[in-house]
Amino acid sequence: MQDKSFNELLGEIAPRGRTMLLPALLAAQKQFGYISKETATEIGNALRVPLADVMGVIEFYSMLYTEPTAKTIIRVCTSPSCSARGGRDVYGQLREQLNVVGNHSVGGEYFVEHVECLGLCEYAPAALINETPIGEITLKRILAGEDDLSLKVYGTERIITKRVGIVNPTSLEDYRANNGFRGFEEALSLGAENMIAFMGGSGLLGRGGASFPTQVKWQGAADAKGDEKYIVCNADESEPGTCKDRVLLENDPFAIIEGLLLGGYAIGASQGYIYIRGEYPKAQKIVSAAIEAARAAGYLGKNIQGSGFDFDIELRSGAGAYICGEETALFESIEGKRGFPRLKPPFPTTHGLFQKPTVINNVETFANISLLFRIGSDAYRQYGSEKSTGPWLFSLSGDIEKPGVYEITQPTTLRELLALAGGI
Repeated sequence: MQDKSFNELLGEIAPRGRTMLLPALLAAQKQFGYISKETATEIGNALRVPLADVMGVIEFYSMLYTEPTAKTIIRVCTSPSCSARGGRDVYGQLREQLNVVGNHSVGGEYFVEHVECLGLCEYAPAALINETPIGEITLKRILAGEDDLSLKVYGTERIITKRVGIVNPTSLEDYRANNGFRGFEEALSLGAENMIAFMGGSGLLGRGGASFPTQVKWQGAADAKGDEKYIVCNADESEPGTCKDRVLLENDPFAIIEGLLLGGYAIGASQGYIYIRGEYPKAQKIVSAAIEAARAAGYLGKNIQGSGFDFDIELRSGAGAYICGEETALFESIEGKRGFPRLKPPFPTTHGLFQKPTVINNVETFANISLLFRIGSDAYRQYGSEKSTGPWLFSLSGDIEKPGVYEITQPTTLRELLALAGGI
């Protein structure tokens, strides 16, 4: 899709209707730098969406613009983690050095704005220059467009992050050589009807914040009536100070793909979605390449590995909306609407994406699912604690000696975690 012109892309996606509204708007923005009323009208006509609705969606997302921007767009993070390390000062100095009035520099070469969390918390203060993430920035680095993001993943024992920094993230061969897709092979031998019961012995909790039992959620969707079901990965990691999911997306994407594949097989879904926030362009490129590689090798598509199971994954990009981290708001965004949360009940397990039974979990949860089916429940329970089993990832940023992502595999106090990071 990236090699197609906007008009070619629009003609290709038009039959799918409103669900392709946000991808079409993002494609227009990438090609033209902003979305004019004429372009919005063209998109609305092609997708059969009223212009008022198209404009409402554009106005909702902060990364979509209705006025010209510039060849170089610089977004400086001023969330708490970055502000604590001088993010607001960097933003002010940048405006002064580039002679910025409003958001535009004199001459129009630069478009500069301050934004909320970019998910680059361990590199604070951070910025995005177009699609290039910049960490621990100086004005010189910003203007040079350098990417100085060295990996910052720590832990006394590496289980979930074992492949991070070791494998080529887009190499399926590397992933398979490091126990990749072993979980799916185990699931095929178990059979879909036994997978959720198998999960129950693990005590796996969702890693999205609520710690909801994963078995209960999956069982609800599996039992729901209907032939059309969905599995969704929530990669809209927008909470200031949180960056753990980005690390997995950029460095071990096949583990997430395998987790979705397992979920689809367990609940009887043939379609999955990974929704990655717009502020993660690097993660989007890597995950997109991994999806293509998995499809080419027969791990996605029809009759996967001769199992008779059909399943595919589509990547969707956010466009700057913190609220889309809420699961039902994320569904609304995929459906081509403004990301407003829905009232509950009904719950996603019966009325989720497109009002169909849906399982939605976050990135870290799917990585844990891949691990669980590979090593089994007994081995999985050896990590974590009795009530919070398995390995856990924590993002540490701000006023800390060693910001980064920390993997914890045994009961650990907050004091011990901070000490592991060198203290405040």
